[in-house]
Amino acid sequence: MKRFLLTLMLLSVTILAIAQQKEKGDLQIGIQGGASLPISTYKSIGETKVGYYSGFFVDKYFSGNKFGLGIDARYIYNSINRQDTFRFENGYISTDYINKTRFQDYLFTFGPSYKYSIDRFHIEAYIRGGLMMQYFPEYTQSVTYEERDPTGGLITNTQDIMSTVNDASNRANSWAGVGGLRFNYMLNKHFALFGHVDYVQTFGEKFGGKSSQFAIERIEETNPILETTSVKSVWDHYGDVREIKQTPHKTVQAGLGVKYIFGKKKSPIVIGDNSPKYDEEVKKIVLKDLQIIVKDKQTNLALSGVTVSIEGVNINDKSITDANGQAAKVSSIKPGQYQIVGEKNGIKTPILTLTEADFQASSAVIFKEIYHDDPRFTLIGETFDCATAQNLSGINTVLTHTGSKVNANQTSDAEGKFIYQLDAQSDFTVVANQQGKYSQTEIVSTKGLDRSQTLYVTLKLGVCELVENGKWVLKNIHYDFDKSDIRPDAAVILDNVVAVMKQNPTLRIELSSHTDSRGNDNYNLKLSQRRADSAVDYLIANGIARNRLVARGYGETRLLNHCGNGASCSEQQHQENRRTEIKVLEF
Repeated sequence: MKRFLLTLMLLSVTILAIAQQKEKGDLQIGIQGGASLPISTYKSIGETKVGYYSGFFVDKYFSGNKFGLGIDARYIYNSINRQDTFRFENGYISTDYINKTRFQDYLFTFGPSYKYSIDRFHIEAYIRGGLMMQYFPEYTQSVTYEERDPTGGLITNTQDIMSTVNDASNRANSWAGVGGLRFNYMLNKHFALFGHVDYVQTFGEKFGGKSSQFAIERIEETNPILETTSVKSVWDHYGDVREIKQTPHKTVQAGLGVKYIFGKKKSPIVIGDNSPKYDEEVKKIVLKDLQIIVKDKQTNLALSGVTVSIEGVNINDKSITDANGQAAKVSSIKPGQYQIVGEKNGIKTPILTLTEADFQASSAVIFKEIYHDDPRFTLIGETFDCATAQNLSGINTVLTHTGSKVNANQTSDAEGKFIYQLDAQSDFTVVANQQGKYSQTEIVSTKGLDRSQTLYVTLKLGVCELVENGKWVLKNIHYDFDKSDIRPDAAVILDNVVAVMKQNPTLRIELSSHTDSRGNDNYNLKLSQRRADSAVDYLIANGIARNRLVARGYGETRLLNHCGNGASCSEQQHQENRRTEIKVLEF
């Protein structure tokens, strides 16, 4: 922290010193932000993902406005690829994340700049050197597996195969450099928009006696572990030599920004000058185009489908934003006061007021952003034909909140799409509700999702034709071990079957239950029959006539794979055989 405060003080002194220069070159201050793209070993060893950065800079150009000196301060954030638990036949590979799963860096640099200008455009090249303060992630990856001892008991073994080996504080300082190009467009005499791209890297393996690079220690994998692998010894799959790999920070950064230039003068327009040049300037000042862009406040993503209303001087305009969040551009509007508001899903944006001051800039288009703040997630679904995989339009869908049991309905549009708004930390079911057709009951959840990172949830809903002798497996229907009672989560699936039966009064079905091969054959047959009977009883209790239903328990007599008695199969293979099916007897 002391070094950080000292660095800030040095930057402040530098800014003041630059501001006191009496040379006739420009003094400019800018802010910027954008994407941080990891490359080379920083991406492969650090498991680093694309992140973001923000910061500011100050440049002082000398007489002639070509060469100058500048400082750059940045905050850089890159998260890492989190590894899900991988399960194999008798164990799993897991990663224990001990602190935040990100690289977080503060960069402070100083160095020369060069500028080349053509009219409103100018290009700047810069190179900087300085200090980076780094904060590393900490994690350990291990293999856990079970084996039997000589007495037949189970022994659980765990072996670390990779871990970070940084300083206990997970902090490090290092020398760093940045070099790149900035492409500028002058909006008026003081303000400019720019895009830029540059390369950032740290240097050296030590700083102040401590390691300055991110490092991991791991054992080389010699024989990959697959889902069907039964591990007898971890050393059958990994070497016995541990190696340490380390990497400096290496990123390409690209972004946008705005800067302010002090002290530039503009030649005045003489009142009464009737030259064509004067007329053109008057037109630029009086008439402007207006472009409104709508973004989601929490994720900063462009937001489509927002109705934007603009009211003002002889204007009452409405349009809907496109995929880029842009409303229809309004052309040639006069200086004055305008009120702009967006609305989507019954929620309005704050009112944006445009005044005559917004018309003073020299640019021909006024760009304004407004932000829509809906705390819910957006489900974007598609209905498609099970047989052809082509999207289907005009399909009625039903969304049910699992907790409150509240339903919402929507019909898929010409492209087969439907949209719902989902509350945070909630579970939902989605089904098609169409005569002559059926769909699975799909489960959608927003639990564990971060609204500041995620706006859209997607779903593809298969819709199938009801045909005689057709059959399908009911997804997401489960029973407690050795029981046949209908659980609440299974009841939700059977409710969809009830709806299909009521929409199709001539439909007669067989509802069958199947088990895997494990356990006594006769017992499995009886258990499957009890489960089929329970499901049929549930349909009858909900208004379906008994003569339209047949319950069949097939036990393990209709396996879908080779996993019969005595076969060595994975849990996933056995799961394929534990199923509930519906067969169309008459339609």
